[in-house]
Amino acid sequence: MRNKQKKRHRRHKRIRAKTFGTAKRPRFSVFRSNRHIYGQLIDDDKGRTLISVNDLEIKKKSETGKIKTAYETGQLIAKKALEKGIKEVVFDRGGYKYHGRVKAAAEGAREGGLDF
Repeated sequence: MRNKQKKRHRRHKRIRAKTFGTAKRPRFSVFRSNRHIYGQLIDDDKGRTLISVNDLEIKKKSETGKIKTAYETGQLIAKKALEKGIKEVVFDRGGYKYHGRVKAAAEGAREGGLDF
């Protein structure tokens, strides 16, 4: 298990070297654990989290699967971002492969109105 974490950390460092969020175009960072998924919009210029969302905020999680919940989490972060006037983001997949829950969160955010 330790080797998997090291590989993800290495991939994440490579991604972070290329992605940078600003106030106009923040970084959409995704973190997934075995049970939950979290998303943040981060302004790297000031080092601040502008918006934070997790799947615990979704009410009907018990009857849906993890991928569906991740999709709804992406839609929720897009809704909150549009309320604050943020339309464009830079996607940071956090070293995870772009499939499954990470992909669902990104597609949910796109469907919700974010451009990246």
